[in-house]
This record gives sequence, structure tokens and C-alpha cells, in this order.
Amino acid sequence: MSMSALGEPCVLLKLGEIVLKGKNRDLFERRLVDNIREAVKELGLKLDVRKRHGVIAIFLPEGATAEQSETVARRVADVPGLVWIHPAWRVAKDPDAVLKASVELVSEREEVKRGATFAVRSRRRDKRFPLRSNELDRLVGGAINDAYGLPVRLKNPELTVFIEVDRDEVFVFTDGIPGQGGLPVGSSGRALVLMSGGIDSPVAAYRMMRRGLHVDFLHFSGIPFTTSESIYKAYALVRKLDRFQSRSRLWVVPFGKAQQSIRTSGQDRLAVIAQRRLMLKTAEEVAHRIHAAALITGDALGQVSSQTLTNITAQDHAVELPILRPLVGWDKTEIMAEARRIGTLEISELPDEDCCSLLAPKRAETRAKIEDLKQIEKRMDAEELVVQLADSIQEYKL
Repeated sequence: MSMSALGEPCVLLKLGEIVLKGKNRDLFERRLVDNIREAVKELGLKLDVRKRHGVIAIFLPEGATAEQSETVARRVADVPGLVWIHPAWRVAKDPDAVLKASVELVSEREEVKRGATFAVRSRRRDKRFPLRSNELDRLVGGAINDAYGLPVRLKNPELTVFIEVDRDEVFVFTDGIPGQGGLPVGSSGRALVLMSGGIDSPVAAYRMMRRGLHVDFLHFSGIPFTTSESIYKAYALVRKLDRFQSRSRLWVVPFGKAQQSIRTSGQDRLAVIAQRRLMLKTAEEVAHRIHAAALITGDALGQVSSQTLTNITAQDHAVELPILRPLVGWDKTEIMAEARRIGTLEISELPDEDCCSLLAPKRAETRAKIEDLKQIEKRMDAEELVVQLADSIQEYKL
């Protein structure tokens, strides 16, 4: 049988919780389509992204190969808002064409060689198609059984052939790539991540992207008392995370001199919390300037001394913007597993001179009093210092 029986390669995208959005669904879908177009730009292919009822289809240029549709599918799998990505074949809206394409699609499968069980699952989005779903299942299943002698098993088959009848064409496919789920980036607004070189903050950033936030990144460097290593790490992490949202921005604050003034304030046990509050106040000032509506941190309750409930409360008190902590209930094992899955763990584990190591008292305060912290900030003239720090930020373009 000619390979042309398979029609044209394309990619079919299945939406997640967007379908529950009621009257606002169209806004979410438009945002998602824009994000998909932005993500596939780098591939250099002239792609046609079309919204259909409950799915999005990406049509490739004439003469495109199955390998190119796989490449598009892998890139789009990083875009939040999608639950399944299927490299598929677009065939004519004709039962005979669907039959031939389905039989051809199965021919190269490894399951055929070992006589695996199979099933056919059809779905008619266009009810004008002459065959009902169960009739199409029987027709195609019978043809595959005749051609290869594979046994049918409707429950938990080893190979499933999917057929979806749409408005203008029929899509035929087998496997899929799991998507990121969640909401399209940008549908929930903009926020600013306090980005260390550690394991937690990149995972926190990713989790909030999945909830529809477009995030910028703010890194505090120990310069001039440390090297630029932590900046390179933060930059590498932002590059890795950019595939989930595109157009990421990294801002760096030279924080060493501010830390020195905290150290000379004479409150050794409170130094870490005083530093965290100053970072948050600076981040709030930067957030106002770039129109971000919230701050994001990688805090997990009780993980270190600055993350006791009392100390988290003392940090919240430092700013008016909401501080989002998506990892607050996670333990280190869960955070590391997620970092490994999204590809940031390897970078986070590289050695660097973190600015936080400059302020490491022998015993850190676990129950900081807000009034004591306010006194330190008064002596440092924190309000003036925050403006100076925000004025000194540098943008590192990807």
C-alpha cells in the first residue's frame, strides 16, 4: 500500500482545565494559541495553528515529514495548558481513506511484529459523517485484524488506534506525549520570582507558570564580595525555564554592600531574616516598576530556619504585595524530583558562591520578632537602601 494513504502529518493538541472555563474559555484558548505560535517560532517552519472545538490542530507545510511533526510535538509539549500532544495524520473525510490510513499507520509498529492486542477508538465531532463511532471502530478494527491478525482487546489494549472526525478532515493517530497541564502562561497575570541558584526557586517559578502567571526573575548577587558564578547559574536556570513561557527576563541586584550593612548592625541571629526582608522589599520595588502583581519564592515550611511559621510571617509583614509560595507543603524529595523532571536540578546542583553564604550566623533566629527587625531596618535606612538597590539592577537578556 502506498505511504500516501496516510495523508499529511500534523499535530493534534488536547486542552486541559481550559474546557471548564465557561464564558471565559475563548480568552484562555486565544492566549494558548498565541503561546503555541511563540513556542514554535524557533523551529523555522511555516505552521498553521487552528482552533477547533475542544482541540487545537497544527498543520505543517506541504511536503513536511513525520519527523518534523514529531519535532513540533516535542516543542509544544512544554507549553502549559495542554494535556496531550498527538503527532497525527490528516486524511480525507471519507470512510475508505480513513480505513486505508489506519491500516498503513499500524504497519510499521513494533506491536504488529509480536502480535500485540489492539483497539480502535473513534470520535465524531462532526455528526454528518456517514458512519457512527462504533461502526467506524468495527470497520477499521476488522481491517487491521484481517491485515495483521492482531487480536482485539477493548480493555487495556497494547496498541490503540485513535480516529477523530472533525469539521473538514479526519485525524488518525496512535501515541501521544503527555503535556504540562495547567493554564496558559499569561492568563493569570505577571509576577516576579526571587531566583537563587538553588533547587527550590526554579521549581516554584515553574509551578506558578503552570497556573497561568508569566514570570520575571530577580537574582541577588553577592557582588562585589563574590564572583559572578551565581549570576551564570541563575541565567542558565532562566534559559531552561524559558521554554515553558518564552520572553523571560532576568534582573540582577548587586547585594553585597547591603549585606555588609546588615552584618554591621550587630544583630547576628536576626541577620538572615533581616536580609530576606530587605530582598523582599527590593523585589516589591522592582515589581512595581515592571508591573508585576505578586512575588514568588521557593519557601517550604520548616525546611530551614528562615522558613519557620513565625519567620515566614515576619517576611510577609515586610511587603504589601502578596508572596506566593507554591512549594510551602512540599518536602525536599518532592522538590528535587520535580526539578529533575523539568530539567533544572543538574544546573542547581552546580557549585557557586551564593550571596546567602555571606550571612551565616552560628545560630539563626527561628522566632524573629517583627519589632526587632523594624529597628534594624530603621538603623540601616532600609527605605532609602531599597530604592538604591532597585536603581542598580541590571537586565540580562536571554
